[in-house]
Amino acid sequence: MFCKNCGKEVDDKALICVHCGCATGGVGVNKDWLITLLLCIFLGVFGVHRFLNGYKTSAIVMLVLTITGIGAFISAIWALIDVIMIILDEFKTADGRVIKREIQ
Repeated sequence: MFCKNCGKEVDDKALICVHCGCATGGVGVNKDWLITLLLCIFLGVFGVHRFLNGYKTSAIVMLVLTITGIGAFISAIWALIDVIMIILDEFKTADGRVIKREIQ
C-alpha cells in the first residue's frame, strides 16, 4: 500500500509510515474499501464510486449514460463489474493505489 500523506510505498501491515511517521489507517476493514463498495452497490450506475476514486472521465460517462437512459443497461453492467472487482480487491484508484479489504 501507499502512504496517504507522503505517497511512498509501505508494508501492508504497517501502522505507521516509516518515511513520514503518518498513521496508515490501522487494522480492520479499510474505510476506503467499504465506502467504495457501498457507493458502487447503491449509486454505481451514476459513477459515484468512480468520482470518489479519481476516475472523473469514466464517472461522467456513466452519469451521462444513466441520465439519458441510452446506456443505463451498459452503466449497470459496468457497475456490476466494478462491484466484483472491489470485492476481489482488484479495483484501483486513479493514482494506482489498490482499494483492499484489510481484515485481520
